[in-house]
Amino acid sequence: MAATRKTGFVCHELYMWHNTGNYAGPLPYGNPIQPDTHAENPETKRRFRNLMEVSGMDQHMTALRPRMARDEEILRFHTPEHLERVKTVSASGGGDAGILTPMGAGSFEIAMLSAGGCLVALEAVLSGDVDNAYALVRPPGHHAVADAGMGFCLFGNAAIAGFSALEDHGLQRIAFVDWDVHHGNGTQSAFYDDPRALTISIHQDNCFPPDSGHVHERGESAGEGYNVNIPLPPGSGVGAYEAAFEQVVIPALDAYQPEVIIVPSGFDAGAYDPLGRMQMTSDSYRNLTSLLLAAADRHCGGRLLMTHEGGYNSWTVPFFGLAVMETLSGIRTSTEDPFLPLHAGLGGQSLQPHQQVAIDAAKTSLDVLIP
Repeated sequence: MAATRKTGFVCHELYMWHNTGNYAGPLPYGNPIQPDTHAENPETKRRFRNLMEVSGMDQHMTALRPRMARDEEILRFHTPEHLERVKTVSASGGGDAGILTPMGAGSFEIAMLSAGGCLVALEAVLSGDVDNAYALVRPPGHHAVADAGMGFCLFGNAAIAGFSALEDHGLQRIAFVDWDVHHGNGTQSAFYDDPRALTISIHQDNCFPPDSGHVHERGESAGEGYNVNIPLPPGSGVGAYEAAFEQVVIPALDAYQPEVIIVPSGFDAGAYDPLGRMQMTSDSYRNLTSLLLAAADRHCGGRLLMTHEGGYNSWTVPFFGLAVMETLSGIRTSTEDPFLPLHAGLGGQSLQPHQQVAIDAAKTSLDVLIP
């Protein structure tokens, strides 16, 4: 079966070498916390890449080789002090780049390759070399703020790509749709006063960062009205996510009419994730991707870029990722998700009344975009 779209794919073994050390999930160990493995470890990304090969999906992708981001590209978002801090911590053998953001020796160079991988994918999409692209990069980026790393993120990969779209490629309107289970606070902060970017985050209410991602956070100054948060109650599943897309995300994109759509793509809203309490399935990720592709077709010639973020269940993330890749390319492999019957059968998958209340509250953010 031939692909209906040409899909770029960025990955590199060095992404797997970013060392987050011995933690207990997201927390540093120390009595009484026994040492364990950090939540943001290579396995989910490596197994995602491996399933691409095992399923044969990799044969249908256009391989894109990442490059190192340049300092000036990082500095469009981050402060010089943050850039130097990450360099210094990396060169000294490791430490913390900010808030809950451990890194090891050499992590600076890997983080620059991660940001650069997203830039390469963006360039391929905007040049027309590919129709869409997925950057399976590590470390992630959507929590990093201008002057600090946060929540496992060293540099704001998606935001840096967004600034490149505006400054290097002359776009006037870009949109972000962040479906990671945690609020995309870093990307929000990068464009909070900038009407050239529509930033949308659909996430678990008050999960991480604390007290962040509320409906009333709508942007400021010239950017007021161009930031949309959809905080969903814990336990939300397929019905809530698809309703939120149909009632808020897609109308916002249709009103804004972006020239490219960038998706900070975390799979930690998937069922069984240890750092989220949502119930998404591979089929629902497939459906949401189809909705985004249709919006991209309407407004920006199908130009869609996904940058990998969270997702911490190494068993299930590869199947969520494969579903997205199949949808991006139009190829359906013979590999089925063995976890799908378990996920789809979880109680509460249909839209619940209290979830609709949360979606209705988020709809008020569309008042500026849709007068």
